[in-house]
Amino acid sequence: MARATNPSAIQGISPHSWPQTWLGAGKTVDFARQTMRKLMIASVRTSLCAVVLGALALPAIAQDNPTLTVYTYDAFAADWGPGPLLKEGFEAQCACTLDFVSADDSISALRRAQLEGDATEADIILGLDTATIGEGMATALFTEHQLDLPDFDIPLEWTDEVFVPFDYGYFAFVYDTQSIATPPASFEELIALPQDFKIVIQDPRSSTPGLGLILWIKALYGDEAIEIWEGLAPHVLTVTTGWSESYDLFLSGEADMVLSYTTSPAYHLIAEGEDRYRAAKFDAGHYTQIEVAGILASSPNQELARAFLAYLVTPEGQAPLPETNWMYPVLEPTGGLNPGFAEMIDPQPALLLDADEVTANTRAWIEEAFSTLR
Repeated sequence: MARATNPSAIQGISPHSWPQTWLGAGKTVDFARQTMRKLMIASVRTSLCAVVLGALALPAIAQDNPTLTVYTYDAFAADWGPGPLLKEGFEAQCACTLDFVSADDSISALRRAQLEGDATEADIILGLDTATIGEGMATALFTEHQLDLPDFDIPLEWTDEVFVPFDYGYFAFVYDTQSIATPPASFEELIALPQDFKIVIQDPRSSTPGLGLILWIKALYGDEAIEIWEGLAPHVLTVTTGWSESYDLFLSGEADMVLSYTTSPAYHLIAEGEDRYRAAKFDAGHYTQIEVAGILASSPNQELARAFLAYLVTPEGQAPLPETNWMYPVLEPTGGLNPGFAEMIDPQPALLLDADEVTANTRAWIEEAFSTLR
């Protein structure tokens, strides 16, 4: 801000001598007052001009520090999730602001972007997976990532030109070893347990583990999947909207097992020092989930979005994921993988259906399962 002119500097005259000096020169006090008023007006105008010029400069500063907006699921953006650590790491090198906007799940994040259309603030949708990328592609919202991706340590060769994988895992039923000595090793063994043996699962329309169970059973049993669902139905305590609610029910002792991930016990082991929780290994295999991120074609920050996806699949970018999102990294993270992950069950064989087949049949497969749960 410009500094106001000091009236006492005018011709070396002290403010206290104005009446005598100017009267002695044949002037009136009014002249002094008018001069003072003009000086004050000039000072104010100078200050206002500086403020206006400063305001005009703000858009340029904002453009130099753009905001990259990522729509994702709530657990990813939470204080205890990977979002804050990724934000800190990426902002340290991007001269930008990374903003995570959360929804209940990744499908909800996608739906929000669909409703907003080209007016959406989202640059990236993060959290779709191998079961939902077909649906994502059908929206025509995404553009190619144009990245030279590294060799990933994941259960398949990645060739997708739109979506970038950032972590992966396998669906499983988690149980408490203090309550269950010998867990079931197949869906058939689970069905054969007494009817008071209860499991908690999630709604496949709103939860990726819930949809993963649909695909897991379909991958193993094909046209006979409905028979498995009919056998499971008496054991289903409830179907929750999301994973957190069902896992809380399990931890509170309401159910014997909960649909989750083979890596869920890693959280209890590493973060809590508790080894009582395990994933039941099913001999026929476990269904694979690979989580991905994609850039929206409407984004005005596509180069910055590519930079973030490239960062996400570096050792530094992968480092926060295993012990915040509790999934496997797609490549070796900085500092390596905590040895606790080596204590998890071997999920092999890893199961995965073709994405196009999943997209074409998901609705019918969900209806098939729900017909037995009503």
